[in-house]
Amino acid sequence: MSAWAIHFSRPVPYARAVLIQERLLESRAADRIPDTILFLEHEPVITLGQRGRTRHLVATPDELAARGIAIVKASRGGDVTYHGPGQLVIYPILRLGEREADAHSYLHNLEELAIRTAADFEVSARRRKGMNGAWTDKGKIAAIGFRLKRWITMHGMSFNVCPDLEHFRLIVPCGLTGEAVSSLRDILGPRAPAVAAVYDRMARNFETIFHRPMDRFEADGPLPELLRPLLDTRS
Repeated sequence: MSAWAIHFSRPVPYARAVLIQERLLESRAADRIPDTILFLEHEPVITLGQRGRTRHLVATPDELAARGIAIVKASRGGDVTYHGPGQLVIYPILRLGEREADAHSYLHNLEELAIRTAADFEVSARRRKGMNGAWTDKGKIAAIGFRLKRWITMHGMSFNVCPDLEHFRLIVPCGLTGEAVSSLRDILGPRAPAVAAVYDRMARNFETIFHRPMDRFEADGPLPELLRPLLDTRS
């Protein structure tokens, strides 16, 4: 069975995305659904990973609230990061096979996904020794933080297409003092692609890197019967 790719056209609250991931993970563990990958943007939020420190918040909670930016504790690895509109976030719910059951290999593949996607838009990105993610000459363009449960993945990677980079000044991104954050728009200016175009390229690259052909669905369109209740968080 092909993997499922679910694209959300409107920004998703962070708590809703976590709930959906948890439901998908349990269903994947029970083999009720295939591997499923979420592609979305978030409403403005600052998340603290398992290594996250409040001292890496530059703005006060009141200042963040005034800007409409939430603060949440996340179950992923990593430190502090920002998510918001203009940033493509990918949450793979994958059962890692025997050859994949290695956190370092999975991290490497996510980095490769960011590097190839940037290259599709003529932006050179690379790894940096001792630091996860993808980096350009102008700064970090992709951040990674994931969790494994019974060798099924959740959380994942954020890729900066055209977010408000000023919001990254409200934190010490990933706890890395003095490191710049960049985006495709920051690098390409008016030639920068829309988030939807980046989603298309990233989904294609994902199929190649992770060896998983995907059936694509829109979250607000027709969905497989098993998937519909897992995305419905209204109750």
